[in-house]
Amino acid sequence: MESGDPLVSAEWLLENFDAPDVRVLDATYFADFTNPPETGRQVWARGHIPGATFFDIDHVADDTSPYPHMLPDAVKFSSRIRKLGVGDGNRIVVYDQNRFFASARVWWMLRVMGHTDVHVLDGGLAAWVEAGGELEDMPPMVSERHFTPRVRSDLVMDAAGLEKAVGSARLAIIDSRPDGRFFGRVPEPREGLKSGHIPGSMNLPGSALITEDGHMKSAKQLAGLFKDPMAPTVTTCGSGVTAAVTALALARLGNWDVAVYDGSWTEWASDPSRPIATEA
Repeated sequence: MESGDPLVSAEWLLENFDAPDVRVLDATYFADFTNPPETGRQVWARGHIPGATFFDIDHVADDTSPYPHMLPDAVKFSSRIRKLGVGDGNRIVVYDQNRFFASARVWWMLRVMGHTDVHVLDGGLAAWVEAGGELEDMPPMVSERHFTPRVRSDLVMDAAGLEKAVGSARLAIIDSRPDGRFFGRVPEPREGLKSGHIPGSMNLPGSALITEDGHMKSAKQLAGLFKDPMAPTVTTCGSGVTAAVTALALARLGNWDVAVYDGSWTEWASDPSRPIATEA
């Protein structure tokens, strides 16, 4: 059973950095629709925590899905994660150079595949640098490791399961998108998708969970944002990335069993037969 804090501080990582079982992953990611000047891989190549390998959520993904960076099957995940030098027995720390945008998703993906000794670096690369950590721009030498998947399907929600849950009081559905998209006041950034939300879902933008300096809010601060942090919950967003930040926040509050709707709004709104709400 998972417990404790799913985040570690930069000071903890500095203190434990040389431990032989510690592995660091850089999960920096920028959504295509934001027209980023650089890709996450380019940002990683320019400077990263020494030894950190780059985890590309668009590469460690289901290539057959029409939706972005969907979770791959266990065989593909294991094959690609091994090549990053990560495997059984490792204490994994995931960080981001774009707040918590994708590091939380990688944390969730590893847990779905049964690896529980994984944490997110609170404050990301900026916190590491502020704590006195060094950077390097050379790719690390990596030796493949064996990774044994033990899939936890309860941490993944699909469209069929969510359709059954709509209208049920048994499951809280939290949407992490900005409120303008949730209420249908602004268009979705992905072309062809209606804005709005899954009926019965509640809105808690992912940005509300993060401090101005890029750290996750404290447990006390987070507790005031959720109606019932320990309720059975599924999180959703635009494409399953920010939803994992909400799952991370709930784990900080002790709810480790939150499911992420992997396809999120990109999948839900692509089917005109699915209901879409715009009211509170």
